[in-house]
Amino acid sequence: MSVFTANVSDAEFQQAVIERSFHAPVLVDFWATWCGPCKVLKPLLEKLADEFQGKFFLALVETDANQQQAAKYGVRGVPAVKAFVNGEIVDEFTGALPEGEIRAFLERIIPSPGEALRLEAETLYQQGDAALALQRLAEASTLDPDNEKIRINAAAIMIDQGENAEARRLLDSLAPLTRLEERVVALIARLDFAEKGSGGNAMELEQKIAANENDLDARLEFANLLLARQDYEPALRQLIEIVRRDRQFGDDIGRKTMLSVFGILGGDNPLVSSYRRQLASALN
Repeated sequence: MSVFTANVSDAEFQQAVIERSFHAPVLVDFWATWCGPCKVLKPLLEKLADEFQGKFFLALVETDANQQQAAKYGVRGVPAVKAFVNGEIVDEFTGALPEGEIRAFLERIIPSPGEALRLEAETLYQQGDAALALQRLAEASTLDPDNEKIRINAAAIMIDQGENAEARRLLDSLAPLTRLEERVVALIARLDFAEKGSGGNAMELEQKIAANENDLDARLEFANLLLARQDYEPALRQLIEIVRRDRQFGDDIGRKTMLSVFGILGGDNPLVSSYRRQLASALN
């Protein structure tokens, strides 16, 4: 047995499978000593794990001795192979497949070189290194030009860095269906706010609103300026005031902008639930 394969018990499963899968895909082979097909599949998987040299890790779970995980993951027959990525099952098969089909299965779960660089870029950006993250994404795009996730990641960083024109170019290059995905819709909304809010003067706008609380143009401009800074709560305060004072202003721009902000923040954000209630009250 190589360093890329290990027998895993119920007690070891969390660390050996779940935690490890955040670094590389983990293939779990649920098998039994009495199972004929298992005796065919197991050595084939071990051979492939050694051949792939760490691109995936093989965890062997003998089901009779480790019934807890087998039950948890709904193993009803063996051999049962389940692929874990980032702690979740992403693909699976049952039975002793031919080697060619197993290789095709592995190709689906193992990141391409471009995808591996994209994931590295995500980590680098989370660590605060935007320049190196963008460099990795450029390398990833060269290796895998059709991977739209690379362009989405790059656009998100560009928006944060104020590179709005390049972010717009990247988002415009996405396929129409990709542009409808939730994350992309949120990024497009963020970019729209970044472009609308550029060049405004917060102090002057606050003075205009203080002098005339019904200056809805100033309120909207101030809200866009705040949204460009990702300062969402004060922006929502301005937008709800626009709705309360004139629902028809700007073709209902106050409500529509609030809905765009809700999409950026996500339904689990406390601000969304709070301002949804306020919006519902204002519309009644």
